[in-house]
Amino acid sequence: MGAVALVVAAAGTIYWALRAPSVDALTLKQAPLLRTLQFSARVASLSRVEIGSTVTARVSQVLVLEGAGVRKGDVLIQLEADELRAAVAQATASERQAEARIAGLRSSGRSAVKAGLVQADATLKAAESEFARTQQLVAQGFLSASRLDDARRAVDVAKAQQAGAKAQTQANDEAGTDLAQAQAQLAVARAASVAAKARLAQSTLLSPADARVLTRDVEPGQIVQPGKALMSLALNGPTQLSAQVDERFLEQLQTNQKAFVVADAFPGKRFSARILTIAPAVDAQRGAIEVKFALEQQAPSYLREDMTLSVEVETARRDRALVLPLSAVRAQTSESEVTVLVIQDGRARDRSVKLGLRTLDAAEVLDGLSEGDLVVMSSAAQSGSRVSAKPVDWKPGNVTKSTSQQDAGSAMTNAMGR
Repeated sequence: MGAVALVVAAAGTIYWALRAPSVDALTLKQAPLLRTLQFSARVASLSRVEIGSTVTARVSQVLVLEGAGVRKGDVLIQLEADELRAAVAQATASERQAEARIAGLRSSGRSAVKAGLVQADATLKAAESEFARTQQLVAQGFLSASRLDDARRAVDVAKAQQAGAKAQTQANDEAGTDLAQAQAQLAVARAASVAAKARLAQSTLLSPADARVLTRDVEPGQIVQPGKALMSLALNGPTQLSAQVDERFLEQLQTNQKAFVVADAFPGKRFSARILTIAPAVDAQRGAIEVKFALEQQAPSYLREDMTLSVEVETARRDRALVLPLSAVRAQTSESEVTVLVIQDGRARDRSVKLGLRTLDAAEVLDGLSEGDLVVMSSAAQSGSRVSAKPVDWKPGNVTKSTSQQDAGSAMTNAMGR
């Protein structure tokens, strides 16, 4: 009996010495593989405008509240405008005065000038006749020579009066200087009237388009000056989402990629969008690039300007792929090739594997492994050692988060690069 016990003990010792250690191993299978990016975004209107005054004045009325919808041309803010209205009245009166002067020059003024010219012509004719008679009488000795000098001076005066009347007539013509001067004065008066009316119009601040009031930073009685924003409007139009995405993920993003969006304030309500634009430049300070999304349906009523959202973008998909856990990778030999341990004939063997699409925790196998291969998951196993497989259950995840630059870098490092 003692000998039998010794034999059994020796056999047990040999069995335990020769028995292969058990290691975690995964049987490779075909499975769907989806890669997504998650990051925060904000609601952004297609266009936002700030309303301000172009004149210094006191606010008379503020006719809208924050959140109110307004139509194009609606009055938003009314400034006090008594002085501006008086200036318009004064400019209008000056304009009418200039118009009346032109009308006078063209009617009664022109008639008077013509009458003056006729009178000057008659006076000259009479003076010339008197000069001729005086000349004859002087020659006959009936009048002294001094009378001839007086008649000559009368002719010269009449000629000067005629020249003046002709000049006045020419000045009152359509191309004359008087009418041109009056027309210039009228143009100045009209320009002053337009300027006064424009300044008066500036006292009424109107909505430039259909919009919603975002902020109201003015109250009645307040003195406002040019350059200060009094109200902010979000113009009506397609709602967009704007996100700052770490530049390390740029190669994964393309326009028209589908995205799913959830508002942080309404986590149970999910809606879809797509990438509309990717900014051509990177923000050097933040190392991020702006990505804008367009909604694929009417914007939910609960969305508000600058609301925080969580966006998940599908960047790549394989409906069926041989999926390898990245935790099974022992070493990376190149950008697309890694080394893993597989169990073959009861021993752990190195295997070079070429990878394709990668997510945070998994990768698509392009070459080097086949469906059904046992891949060692335990880091304690060594190449060439005897091992026995201990099956593990594993399913690939699909999310690469981009909540900050540091998190993004860690995620991509864990995913073994791009």
